[in-house]
Formats: sequence, C-alpha cells, structure tokens
Amino acid sequence: MPLLRPDPTFYPSPRLAMQAPPEKLAYVAALNPTGGTLNDAMLVIDVDPASANYGKRVGQTVLPNAGDELHHFGWNACSSALCPYAPHPHVERRYLVVPGIRSSRIYILDIKPDPRNPSIVKIIEPQELFARTGYSRPHTVHCGPEGIYISALGAPDGNGPAGIFLLDHLTFEVLGKWEMDRGSQYLGYDFWWHITQDTLLTSEWGTPNQIENGVIPEELLQGRYGHQVHVWDLRKRRHVQALELGKEYQMVLELRPAHDPTKTYGFASVVVSLKDLSASIWLWNRKDGAWQIEKVIEIPAEPADPEKLPPLLKGFKAVPPFVTDIDLSIDDRFLYVSCWGTGEMLQYDVSDPFHPKKTGSVHIGGMVRQTPHPAGPDKPLRGGPQMVEVSRDGKRVYFTNSLYSAWDEQFYPAGVGSWMVKLDAAPEGGIAFDTKFFMQPEDYRIHQIRLEGGDSSSDSFCYP
Repeated sequence: MPLLRPDPTFYPSPRLAMQAPPEKLAYVAALNPTGGTLNDAMLVIDVDPASANYGKRVGQTVLPNAGDELHHFGWNACSSALCPYAPHPHVERRYLVVPGIRSSRIYILDIKPDPRNPSIVKIIEPQELFARTGYSRPHTVHCGPEGIYISALGAPDGNGPAGIFLLDHLTFEVLGKWEMDRGSQYLGYDFWWHITQDTLLTSEWGTPNQIENGVIPEELLQGRYGHQVHVWDLRKRRHVQALELGKEYQMVLELRPAHDPTKTYGFASVVVSLKDLSASIWLWNRKDGAWQIEKVIEIPAEPADPEKLPPLLKGFKAVPPFVTDIDLSIDDRFLYVSCWGTGEMLQYDVSDPFHPKKTGSVHIGGMVRQTPHPAGPDKPLRGGPQMVEVSRDGKRVYFTNSLYSAWDEQFYPAGVGSWMVKLDAAPEGGIAFDTKFFMQPEDYRIHQIRLEGGDSSSDSFCYP
C-alpha cells in the first residue's frame, strides 16, 4: 500500500538538517538595472564543485512583467510542516514564492518538472493583494506549519502600517491580514519566530515612501526610520511588546533566531548609528518570562577621503559599515555579518550569544576599498557583501552585492556592478574565498539566494 511520506528535505531538528546532502543548485533573484530593457528573472546557478558548469548560470525564468524588482523570496513549505500541532507532511518544498517589492506582484514558480528552468504556475496581481490585505510591497517570505507568511512594507499609498499576510499552502490564495491587534507597531521589514514558544518578532525599516527613492537625509537625521523590534503572540496574533533600541539606531533590519527550538534568543542587525555611523548587532532573549534586547557587537565606521564617498556621506568623512544582512549557521555557532558599505564579510563565533568572538573576515568591493576578488586581482569591484546565505552543513557561504536599486544608485553612484561569490568556512572558525567561484552577470543585478533543498534561513524546526 503506497504511503504519503514527508518531503525528504524536511528535517525534524537542526541537527538532522546539518546532515543533509550538499546543494547542487542555487536560485538567485535577478533584477533589471536602471536603464535596462530586461524583465526581472530567477537565475539558476550550478554550485556543484564536481560539475563542468560550476559557478555558472545553467537556467533561468524570465518574468512576463517589467518593473517588479525581485528582492526577497522563499519556499512554499519547509521543515515546519513537521510541527506536531499543525502537521502538513504531504506538502513539498517544490514552489518558490517570489514577490516583486516595487510592483507588489507575487509569482509562484514550480521547480519540480525541471529544477534548472522553474515554470510560472500562478501570478498574484497587486490588486488582489491590496483588496484582500490592505498591504503592498511584499518583502519577506517564510513557510509556516499552517500557511505561507509574507511581510509587507506598507499600504498601497506608500504609507503605513506595515504588516504580515498569509497565503494558503496548496492553492496560494491570499487569505488575508495576519494581525488581530497590532498595538503600537507601524513600521515593518523582517519577521521570524520562536515557533515552539508561540512567539513572533518583527523588525522595522521604513514606509515605502521613505525608502523607494533612496534614503531621505532629513528623515534619517531626525530618527524617523525603524528603531524597534516587536514581540507578538504567534497564535493569538496580537502585539505583546515593543523592544526599543533608541532613535539613534536607525533601520533595524534582519532577524535571525536560534534554530534550536529550546533556545529563546536571536540576533537583529542595525544599519547605522546617528552618533558615529557605526553598525551593530543586538541580541534579544527571554529572561524570567520577559523579553529584552541588548547590543552585543559594534562595528565602527572607517575614516575616508570625502572625494571617494557618495554625496550623502562626504560631510561625514567616513564610510559606514552599513550592515544590511546577517545569517546564522544551523548549529547556532557562527553569525555572518554583511558590511555593504566597507566591503567586509565578518564571521563571529556566537556559541556564547552574549559574548560574540570575531573568527573570520574577508574584504571584497566597498565604497572606498573596491577590493577585487582573488579570481580577478586587477579588477576593482563596487558594491559590497549583501545578501548572505549559509549551507545547511555550515561549510559554504554565498553572497551577492546588490541591496535595492534606488539605494545602489545613491551609495554607489558610479555603478554597483553585479557579482556572486562563495566562501569556504572552516569547522572551528575562519572563512576564505573559493577562487573557482566568481559569477558576474552582465545583464542583471542579483540579490537574494536560496539553496536547493533548503539553507540556514529557510526552515524552522520543532524538535531539538
């Protein structure tokens, strides 16, 4: 008698996920650069070192509409489908849910018939999203045990509030707004959860009107971008607490909770401090039943010749790190920090999350350094480490260099370029470039990466 079996890429625990076979393909969001004529696309990159096409594009899906600006995307289903209170073992990690952050259009891509050439099986038009949720500019996608969660940056008119909405697992129908009581929350960006603790957290960037044409200096200097992390009751869908970092700390972006479901802590990144242009990493944790947050890493700005800086930064005579992405290895040991401004990728041992230790660093690109890749040592690069993704076993680290089109132009006015690189991570700490992997698309800028079968920021686990 045939039996329904869970997708083999679902793992009950992070420990078992780390034993998964190495990825052979990566899916990379590609956007049409300013002045280009191409529609956005999903690129498929060969990441199998044994392949003759290693580090090359081996497939793509070009989207039918112009101006979507692909940004973050995610899987329709993942290991959370094994959670005991809302099990869906029959679903597959088969579809990529791909929002356009400018168009508010959402594409559903099927990778099963041909993983190298995903097919478009559904398009959710902006009008449907607006009508069913009141939200626009979909951003982060996470697969939950009972549906697909997607954050949105604001309302159709470009103002707030930001929020979260759900799609059905199987039909991809827009179900509606997630929040029952949003309390003081107005801005949004990323979200993640401690799924076994019935707790969800959200971060803050700015409204669409504050970000879509680049940073607004007056808004920034007045502390009007995000500076809080919000705590929610995941089951009751109600706001519980706002964790205030201080208005000095502007743009609280990425959230990375511990993968071990018995742990109640995680890391949040802050782009810039108004005091000294430093960036920082903050640790949220629960102590005696109460949630709190504290700064555990500070990354200083670097003095720079004003002539080498973009107009917005000339008066500061320094290049800020601009931490724009972070990622946590599945064993919760290493935190990776992208410094898009200075062109540095940092690795910290966070075995003791309250006392991180720097264990690795590489430089590539940067506003001032423009450090080349080892594969092209005579070719200066612009852009800096941005979207970072770590393999399930923690041995490979991939990242790209484009942040967001308007911000690319603002902070890299001579052009941001387009590249994707891979690092090898040593078991006890330390990172180094894989000199055989250096991809430079000439037709697209590239942003978020998803790895075949899952990666360090795809899944949530319900068993230790």
